[in-house]
Order: sequence, then C-alpha cells, then structure tokens
Amino acid sequence: MKKELKAFFKKNPGRSYKAKEIARRLNANSDHQYEALKSALNKLYDEKFLTRTGKRFKLNQIPSTNKITGTLELTEGGYGFVIPDNRKLSDIFIAARNLGTAFDGDKVEVVLFAKQKGRNLEGQIVNVISRKRKEYVGILKKEKSLYYITPDEPTIHRDIYIDPQKINSAKVGDKVVVGNLVWEIPTQNPIGEIIEVLGKPGSLDTEVTSIAKEFGLRYRFPSSVVNEADEIIFEITSEELKHRVDFREKNVITIDPEDAKDFDDALSIEKNENGNFIVGIHIADVSHYVDYDSFLDQEAQQRGNSVYLVGKVIPMLPENLSNNICSLVPNEDRLTYSVIVEMTPRGRIVDYQIKKTIINSKRRFNYDEVQKIIETGEGDFAEDILNLDKLAKILRRKRMKEGSFDFNTLEVKFKLDEYGRPLEAYIKSMKDSNMLVEEFMLLANKIVAQHIALPKRGEAKPFVYRVHDLPDQEKIFEFVRFVKSLGYQVNPNLIKKSSEFQKLLDQVKGKEEEPLINELAIRSMAKAFYSPRNIGHYGLGFKYYTHFTSPIRRYSDLLVHRLLYKYIESPKLPGYTLEELEEICEHISACERTAMEAERYSVKLKQVELLSNRVGDEFHAIISGVVHFGIFVKITDILAEGLIRLRDLEDDFYIYDEKKYAIIGKRTKKMYRLGDKVSVKLVRVNEERLELDFLIVE
Repeated sequence: MKKELKAFFKKNPGRSYKAKEIARRLNANSDHQYEALKSALNKLYDEKFLTRTGKRFKLNQIPSTNKITGTLELTEGGYGFVIPDNRKLSDIFIAARNLGTAFDGDKVEVVLFAKQKGRNLEGQIVNVISRKRKEYVGILKKEKSLYYITPDEPTIHRDIYIDPQKINSAKVGDKVVVGNLVWEIPTQNPIGEIIEVLGKPGSLDTEVTSIAKEFGLRYRFPSSVVNEADEIIFEITSEELKHRVDFREKNVITIDPEDAKDFDDALSIEKNENGNFIVGIHIADVSHYVDYDSFLDQEAQQRGNSVYLVGKVIPMLPENLSNNICSLVPNEDRLTYSVIVEMTPRGRIVDYQIKKTIINSKRRFNYDEVQKIIETGEGDFAEDILNLDKLAKILRRKRMKEGSFDFNTLEVKFKLDEYGRPLEAYIKSMKDSNMLVEEFMLLANKIVAQHIALPKRGEAKPFVYRVHDLPDQEKIFEFVRFVKSLGYQVNPNLIKKSSEFQKLLDQVKGKEEEPLINELAIRSMAKAFYSPRNIGHYGLGFKYYTHFTSPIRRYSDLLVHRLLYKYIESPKLPGYTLEELEEICEHISACERTAMEAERYSVKLKQVELLSNRVGDEFHAIISGVVHFGIFVKITDILAEGLIRLRDLEDDFYIYDEKKYAIIGKRTKKMYRLGDKVSVKLVRVNEERLELDFLIVE
C-alpha cells in the first residue's frame, strides 16, 4: 500500500503537505479504502489548485457543507452553470473538472466553494438527483473490441460505452438509442445498452425519430389515443348551434405560413352603425372535442405542445383533430371559441365578448399574399385586410408606448429536397402581415387574462397565466456594459424604464449586430413560463396575460379554453384546484423548454449539413462569443455558429480578456471583441458533433 501511495504522489506532483498528512493518517488497509483515499485526494487536488494561462495558483476552494439543488446547464466550452431551484440564488459556476457524473439538464446537488471577492458563486456537483434524459442517441462505432456511441446532442460531453453482449443486433454505423445508463465514477465513461435501432443515418424519418428520442419527446401516439381521435365524427347539431354565435355568413379569413397544415386562428372585421369596428378573433374550439381526462387529454397534457422540427412536426394532437376536425380549413363549417372586440377607428376598446361560435372561412391566405394586399391595396378581401392592418399598427404603437419590447428574433428557414436534405437556408423576415396576426392574438390573450383576473363580481378564480418576471440585475448590468462597449448609449436603469430598453433595440434595428444584441438581451432576461399565480408579463408590458390562441399546438391554451367555458357558461364542468394547476403549469413549462431545445438542435443539424460541402468557402460573420479557448462567430446570412480556436490563430499569442469581451494579441495588441464583424473561412465540419471550425480571413 505504501508503495502504491508513493507511486500515486510521484505521478501527481504538487500535492500539498496537508494532502500527504491526510494520506498517512487514513487507515488504507484494503483496496476499497485505497480507492476511496485516491478519490479523496483527487478531489482535494481539484479544490486546492486551478490551472490558468499555464500558471498554477492556490484557491480557497474547500467545499462547504451547504448543499444546493438545481439544474445543470452545460456550455460548449465544457464548463457549466447550475441554476438553483431557489430562485433567489444566483447561478453557480461549475468548472469542467467539478461536473462529476452529471450531464446537461440533470437535476443535481452542489456544494459551494468559499466565495471569492469579485467572483460569482462556484461549486462542485456531488450528486445527480435525476437525469434529464433516460435515452441517448448516436451512431454505433467500434474501436478494437470496444463498442460505443458519441451522443448526437453536443451537450452530452462523454462517449457512452456499450457492453458487446448488449448491442441487440445493431450494426456498426446504425443510428441507435442507448438506455439503462450507469455512470458512477467521473474519471470513467458511462456504460449503457442499445434498446432500439433507428436505422441508417441520413433519412428525415430517422433524423426526427433520433431527435425525439434524444430529447425525450413522445412522437408516437398510443393506440388508445389514436382510436379515441378516429372515433370523433364532425357533426354540428341544431342543439349545438343554439349555444353559439353564427359567423358563417361573415367574411372570416385565416392567415398562416405557406407550409402550415393546422390552422387554429381566424379573423373577421366589420363596421357597425356607430362607425366602430367589430373584430372577431376566432380560435379552434379544441376543448369541444377533447374531453377532460380522456385519453386524448392525458396524452396532450404529457406532450405539453407540438414540436416544430425542420421538415417535420411532432403534433400534440393526432392528425384527425389537428389537421382535420379542429383545423379552420377554408369553405368548411368549424366550431370556434372567439373574442369579439368592439374598437373605435383609433384602436380604443369599447366592449368585448368571449363566446362559443361557428365559422366558415372564406379564404386561406399565406403571409406573402396578405403582404402584397397591404402594399398594393388590391386583392381578395382587401378592404377587410387593410382595416385589420390599420388597427394592428395602432395597437402595436400603443403597446410599445406602454412598455412592450420589440425583439426582432430572426428565424432560419430551409428549403429541403424530397429526402429532407437542405438545399438552401434563408432568414425569415417579419413583415406587416405577420405583425397584423400577432397583434390580434396578443389582444385576445390579454383580454381573456383580464376577464378572469379582474372579475366584475367575486374573486378571481384559479387560472393559467403566461408570466415573465423582471430581469436579474447582474445580467442586465453585464448586458449594458457590453452594449456600451460597442458604442451605444444606454440608460443603465433599464429594468424600471422598459421604454429605455426599447430605445436600445430601435438603435440596433437593421444593423449587423442586431441579431447578437437581441439574443444577448433575451438571455439577460428571465424566461417566460406558465403559472396560476399572476406576476405580469415584463417583456410585453402587460399586467395580465395568458395563452388562448393556439389550442391545437399548446396544452396551456386548451386548458384556458376549458377554464373559461366553465367560469363563463358551464359551472358544473370539472375544474382544477390551485395545486393541480401549479403542477400542470410546471410540467408544460418544462415541455416548452425541451421543445425549444429540440427545435434549435434541428436547425443546427440542417445548418451543419448544408455547410458540410462548403469547406474552403468564405463568409461574412459577427463574433457572437469570446471564451478562453477561442471565439465563436455567427454567419450573418444563415446564422450558423462556429468556432475559431486560439490554437489556429498563428499570427500571435492571444490572451482572453474577460472584462473587454475580447482576445488580445500579446505582441501585436490586435483585438477581437464580441460584436466585431469579421470575414471567415470554413476549414472543418464535424457533422457528428455539429461543429464548424473557421479561420479569420484578413
């Protein structure tokens, strides 16, 4: 044992006297105890020393006994942050060596190191409470006698070994699903077994199935759910019509993307005798068909929302409902739940009603068709569309004046071939036609929330709100500091004066750095979520807000419809306690976050695939991140992000300056800062890890 310890210290020089003293005093009479001792020494070494810029220096990093639980978010740099369950605490930095056996998204237990002056909280993961993922997807590989996968999801930072006895007929090169993960020792790789073979990589179906498995999405409907949906027959009885306002003779239209398959909202407008407008915001009445606690309802709640991957949708509801019975297709009678608003020509709301209705859409428009009518004044239902556009612009100006933010978040769209391969990518632009629909959807959501939160009689009843908390002061401070470094004038008191935030967004509109500043602004803010406890919506500047307008693709909206109808017209219907709503809200908020991650991953997959045959090409880019190992750049025309590694910058030795968001050449003093515009050449593409490597072109 003494010989082994001596060899251990020789292999790991720099151990403190204290560590050796501990080793001498511990009773290490067995192999098990020796391994425990070695593990303890490794931890002590990690906690006492940190390597930076080639220099080793001591830190007061002895873990406290104060354990905090939270969720791990890993970065591309290999380090991470734990977001504490206690929202009053700031994020906890976790160095790569202190991740333990945790993966991105896992619920973990952290011990904190002693707080360093001027530094954020830092800690070490000591326990994985629960895994975010139960299944991991990758291509089966073999090296000598060792089978393994490199997970498709880049944030899963370790290869997973496969027992040769548990490859379950998979062939090398197959896309597979690995489950039953065991990972107990951080210095060793996790071990799993193949539980499903998805097929050969490359096809759209295999890709979508892989993403669904990777992110734990339910992509096949159980037979009980499909059967229940198929048994629903579209029929409107005379008895049903008695309880609905009939809009079938009105000019009702839908406006959606060209490739949309489900249409859950429609609009109508007409003038009444006093010169005011009556605007109908008609939403598919999904709650009429999906009964409380039915198989359909249970499945929709589990899914939380539809997921829109590139080239494919994983729907919340089976096709018979989402694309047929509930979809507001043209020239067919459809049941709807409507917010009917009386407005003056100047956009002042005089009155409103929330009613069950029936419509017959007279025309299905896409956004480009409506945009052409707005610009030319000519086309089908031109008068209605122009009046809607005029009112929408008035509502928008009023909303901005009252503190709403206009985040022009750019969205990448793809043209695919018949096999799902990307042929072209482009940035979807927000035009007046898009904003027309958006304003009336926001209006309906706001009215519905106010109707319940501010009842004419009695107390407010349990409800589902869409809420958005105030930003974190430290994050806003960092954001302001960065924006000022780019030369923009910013009022530091952005939180209390949201109008100042909008002034900044207006300054960058149309500039190349607009996507970056918008993205960083969004990151500096809290995330919106669902809650039965209303705290308002900071980003929109609304005191009361909910989601009512998309019940085909969001369970929150279906739930809101159900609660509204119970409170307004049918009190005998089943209801929900506050505790039940809290549980549902927490679940669907988590589903939404997972869907967003899956959708972003799907986009990145296609961006990398599109660029895989463009190695050597040059692009215009903006620096989107600066870290100690390199700079991240984002191509401005398709927003694909990649890395310029410091080791590839051969003209100088560059040093990372955290305060300046920059790397600086030691000899030339050349500086590359966050937000700088650069020309880059694509030099490497790793499709498996979704990595793009660039070089700067002078």
